[in-house]
Amino acid sequence: MAMAVAQQQHRESSSDGFDRHLDAGKYVRYTAEQIEALERVYAECPKPSSLRRQQLVRDCPILANVEPKQIKVWFQNRRCREKQRKESCQLQTVNRKLNAMNKLLMEENDRLQKQVSQLVCENGSMRQQLQSASAATDASCESVVTTSQHSMRDANNPAGLLSIAEETLAEFLSKATGTAVDWVQMPGMKPGPDSVGIFAISHSCSGVAARACGLVSLEPTKIAEILKDRPSWFRDCRSLEVFTMFPAGNGGTIELIYTQIYAPTTLAPARDLWTLRYSTTLENGSLAVCERSLSGSGAGPNAAAASQFVRAEMLPSGYLIRPCEGGGSIIHIVDHLNFEAWNVPEVLRPLYVSSKAVAQKMTIAALRYIRQIAQETSGEVVYGMGRQPAVLRTFSQRLSRGFNDAVNGFNDDGWSVLNCDGTEDVVVAVNSTKCLGAISTHCSSLPLLGGILCAKASMLLQNVPPAVLVRFLREHRSEWADFSVDAYSAAALKANSFAYPGMRPTRFTGNQIIMPLGHTIEQEEMLEVIRLEGHFLPQEDAFISRDIHLLQLCRGTDENAVGACSELVFAPIDEMFPDDAPLLPSGFRVIPLDSKSDNLTAHRTLDLTSSLEVGPATNHTSGDASTSRSVLTIAFQFPYDNSLQENIATMARQYVRTVMSSVQRVAMAISPSGLTPTVGPRLSPGSPEALTLAHWICQSYRHVVLLFLSPPPPLFSLT
Repeated sequence: MAMAVAQQQHRESSSDGFDRHLDAGKYVRYTAEQIEALERVYAECPKPSSLRRQQLVRDCPILANVEPKQIKVWFQNRRCREKQRKESCQLQTVNRKLNAMNKLLMEENDRLQKQVSQLVCENGSMRQQLQSASAATDASCESVVTTSQHSMRDANNPAGLLSIAEETLAEFLSKATGTAVDWVQMPGMKPGPDSVGIFAISHSCSGVAARACGLVSLEPTKIAEILKDRPSWFRDCRSLEVFTMFPAGNGGTIELIYTQIYAPTTLAPARDLWTLRYSTTLENGSLAVCERSLSGSGAGPNAAAASQFVRAEMLPSGYLIRPCEGGGSIIHIVDHLNFEAWNVPEVLRPLYVSSKAVAQKMTIAALRYIRQIAQETSGEVVYGMGRQPAVLRTFSQRLSRGFNDAVNGFNDDGWSVLNCDGTEDVVVAVNSTKCLGAISTHCSSLPLLGGILCAKASMLLQNVPPAVLVRFLREHRSEWADFSVDAYSAAALKANSFAYPGMRPTRFTGNQIIMPLGHTIEQEEMLEVIRLEGHFLPQEDAFISRDIHLLQLCRGTDENAVGACSELVFAPIDEMFPDDAPLLPSGFRVIPLDSKSDNLTAHRTLDLTSSLEVGPATNHTSGDASTSRSVLTIAFQFPYDNSLQENIATMARQYVRTVMSSVQRVAMAISPSGLTPTVGPRLSPGSPEALTLAHWICQSYRHVVLLFLSPPPPLFSLT
């Protein structure tokens, strides 16, 4: 009994001692010198070990009277406060974003309510007109006469331009925040805290229009500066030149601008614009930049410089940028254009009358680009291989521009068609004014070549998802590419590259290694380096690497994006390519067309030369099946020496035809309707099973070829 009482007293005394120890640790007070010493250690190591804490007590005499457990508690509390601070900052950022999005949604709701009221009034007016038909007819005739007698102003004097600018601003604001256009929500783009913004397209109006509004963490002046530089973010913009600029009062400016826009395919002419751009600050502090076309197709620069372009029309469009409380800006973007679709083949007209395409290429692209710049500025985006964001953006732009130049082949760039009578499925163009040595002014070691040769073609695909096709071409390069051609293009980056007929044979393993460089916020665009592994056939040269490196740009691999263009563009580079490395882009572009019923042949791949009618639209009445269609454009560029031009042209034409045949096989494999009943159950496009089947079909085709051709002959010969 006495022993039990002693044990109980011992436990009580131990508990009292532990409680007193906790109380002592709880109410300990640190001096400013002690806190400074602890903060120095925390900056180096937020979670020090027991040995580190003991060493801290030994090294700092001012902490000699503090127990190690108390120091451990201090570090725990410090980490907790840091975590709470970060969470608080994140919550404040999300709260500001939600408030801004809520403000945008409220404004959108007000606009829709105004639109409903307007429709109700129009409905009442229509009822009155039906009750008094004769009076309504007279009133409508007078209205038409009054509208047609609209006075034309002289666009050659500043007063006339200022009047046009003010009217353009009023019309633009009515589209950005009013009911001038019947906007409907962009399919597949729902607003929310994690979305880029709110997107809408025109339902029924003259031309095609798209609208976007969102929150960007940049100042209004910076945003306006970025958006005015259209070639930096609009990949289809070839050039923008400001011809005249003068002040317009209230700190505003008026500019007369000439813009050239690339054609998306080889079978349509490019577009150009002659516009007036008006920049001003509104009374509420918002910054407005609006733009519209000036009348007269002959206006603007010399007509000879624009001989390959069709004059398009820009209806009042622009940007409204408002400063946001707590930093950042709320931006409204409106793009309203008329691309004059009457002068393109009928099969391509959906590309020029689709508001979805305008939204993806211009409106959404502009907002995404601004958000990308904002995140790069804040340090939220980190890229690989030590490259700066601006350098990677430049590489991406150079790849897109080089591919667009090859597809369009403008005369003022030096391009000319080689031996073409108009019936060739593959067009070959040469440019003797460009050579790899001139592409980069700092690469003096490159040989002066004869020029650049491009083989290009377009074809129609049916029931083939563009995103799935481009993803397959990216991941299975060996199914369509010939590594000997890749080796020839890569050799142009090195001195004495045109000793190709005597090059030692190289065997490629068919393996490719994808090394990411960077991607945009939503990963709709990826920049990467591709390494194709190879080695010499002679045993004594096995230690010398013969790998091929490609800089590659992949865009539009999201199957849920509506109206998005999918691209795979690549160019050979040296293993350690500098920032000014010369690029010779080649690749694929797949643009979706709107689904519609037509009487085209049932084949899933067609040559577009069979549908080149230009003129008024014709009605197709046969067939009741609605199919999804897309246009595939292929362009491959090759350097050539003057003595090898004819051989390179023959090789390029044959190679592009071979690639087209390979793409046809892939398209049939991944198409939902391309599977016969004997193959098995229908697979969804883009599924792993469908891509595996496509890979198996391509491999089977190659195995059959190898059985009949052993050894297989080379694809081309330069000798």
